[in-house]
Amino acid sequence: MARYARPLGSTRLPRAVRVGAVLAVLAAGTTVLSTPGAMAATSASGPTSAANCAKADKGYAACLSRHRTDIKGRKGRLAPSITPSGWAPNDLKSAYSIPPNLGAGSTIAIVDAYDDPNAEADLALYRSQYALPACTTAGGCFRKVSQTGSTTALPRANSGWAGEIALDMEMVSAVCPACHILLVEASSNSDANLGTAENYAASQPGVKAISNSWGGSESSSDPSLTSNYLNHPGIAITASTGDDGYGTEWPASAPAVVAVGGTSLSRSSNARGWSETAWSGAGSGCSSYEAKPSWQHDSGCAKRTIADVSAIADPNTGVAVYDSYGSGGWAVYGGTSVASPIIAGMYALANATSASSLYSAATGLNDVTSGQNKSSCSNYLCKAVVGYDGPTGVGTPSGLLAIGGSGGGTSSNTFSVAVNPTGGSLTAGTGTTATVNTTTTGGSAQTMTLSASGAPAGVNVSFGPSSLTSGSSSTMTVTTSASTTPGTYTIAVTGTGSSSSATGTYALTISAPSSGGCVTGQQLTNTGFESGSTSWTATSGVIGKNTGTSAPHSGVYDAWLDGYGRSHTDTLAQTANIPSGCTTVTVSFWTKISTQETTSSAVDKLVVALGSTTLGTLSNLNKSSGWVQYTFTTTVPAGTTSAALKFTGTENSSRYTSFLVDDTSLTVS
Repeated sequence: MARYARPLGSTRLPRAVRVGAVLAVLAAGTTVLSTPGAMAATSASGPTSAANCAKADKGYAACLSRHRTDIKGRKGRLAPSITPSGWAPNDLKSAYSIPPNLGAGSTIAIVDAYDDPNAEADLALYRSQYALPACTTAGGCFRKVSQTGSTTALPRANSGWAGEIALDMEMVSAVCPACHILLVEASSNSDANLGTAENYAASQPGVKAISNSWGGSESSSDPSLTSNYLNHPGIAITASTGDDGYGTEWPASAPAVVAVGGTSLSRSSNARGWSETAWSGAGSGCSSYEAKPSWQHDSGCAKRTIADVSAIADPNTGVAVYDSYGSGGWAVYGGTSVASPIIAGMYALANATSASSLYSAATGLNDVTSGQNKSSCSNYLCKAVVGYDGPTGVGTPSGLLAIGGSGGGTSSNTFSVAVNPTGGSLTAGTGTTATVNTTTTGGSAQTMTLSASGAPAGVNVSFGPSSLTSGSSSTMTVTTSASTTPGTYTIAVTGTGSSSSATGTYALTISAPSSGGCVTGQQLTNTGFESGSTSWTATSGVIGKNTGTSAPHSGVYDAWLDGYGRSHTDTLAQTANIPSGCTTVTVSFWTKISTQETTSSAVDKLVVALGSTTLGTLSNLNKSSGWVQYTFTTTVPAGTTSAALKFTGTENSSRYTSFLVDDTSLTVS
């Protein structure tokens, strides 16, 4: 499994899995064979989050972002194959079928209060981490100004709003990496100053969309504020609906904006590959002051209904953000502040301007039909239902078709890939088949080529046909050799088309054939950590899921020991059965070791033991640029029926060393 990096700091992002140590009995001589070739987390009590900004008084606005408090920040670009916790750009593009290669020449403006002194540096690091093109002031892509357009007389810094600014810039970057970014910083969080910043943003050439991730309580003066600050035909203006559940806020209540609600986003085995429910914190309701726009026709609210559309907002299923000024580095963020810049980015991609097209769209939406933001609620204003509802609006975008416009919306061709069944079990030497279903999710059908990755040695995956049109199906044939190493593997099935690609997964479990009195083969379960901590005991934060672009050795999970840059010990263990008649145990695993140590001594170590027998020791001296496989063999004492395979990573008090472990194996013969 892949994880974030623990590279450049004294803290690392933990992963949730509480521990234990496992002992067993084994002694004997050990032969060591090494063969070259071969990281968010939650607390034990569950995820916790806090608002970035305090509640605002009347006439003022609060930023609408939340950060996970159970995940520690770490500064700096993370090492290869180690990714931050939280959804990454590729995840968002997959979840919402966002087409690539659009947006060049468009500018997305972000309006927030106060100054983020690290804005450009943090933006550069985020984009570098995820291999997005640079967006700098020097290159003409990024510009930070005050509400009057000054590049030097900027507002005072504020750590809470700095986190908001980082979030907004990075979500825009994730959705539209080719777009330019204009950051307009209001002198304070008053409606008047934020409105002045809004007007400046709208006056700038090339601005296609403006994102507003802030809001405050409604007031009778709201229609006047809307007229003074939000009257900008030809520009899409998005506004977050709030993070306190049922209730309305301005400017989301303004008829001139696209009011953006929030969802909880999770991966799924369905054809889309994702599922969403209404986030309990998403704001919604019926405005007390703003008139109903002509394109809204719900009958339960005579004035403006909130929301129009939605996207990910739940901090428990949040996004990766880099904020060195407010959050100490890498963090996981949520709040409808996440959703607003995502939707603004999609409007810029589509070159669309208002919410009206959403309400007339026949396709291009993911209808969210479960979840609510108010207890004991049965009304569509506070509960997700089929069709339109308050917390999620018309749903979440699937491509740009529902957003409309003259950009890439009607020519964006996207599809999904799903494997049915989603997994299978085989004895080594046998085979099976499954059906690969493809579905056109946006634009026109396109021709794709199917390929597979993640299969172990001895497993062959073929498709009939391997080239097909989205909307049709193919038969996947899986064959294994008798020598295939038993274990559970995740095979990624990818369709690559002319303008987009999509991936589905297939879980393959292989068991060993019996041989004489010793039942040979793999004795570990959950060998690649794809089922999280199942069958393993580990220090908190060791086992976790990769949600970004950097990959583990295979699948989406791995184990990550150490990486703190201070005195620390992590453990990872699983007890395996030793069948009667077996005399030899072979342990292998893949590891990736990154370090800041410059000494020629082994000061940070990973000890691999089987029961009381040390199989081998790796250290900072074994650092590698890629995954390396190590294999250890030992004899089994007579009468042994079980043994604990244990990894122990220890760091000294200076400079980090990260030991990543994946695709473990313990075979007997």
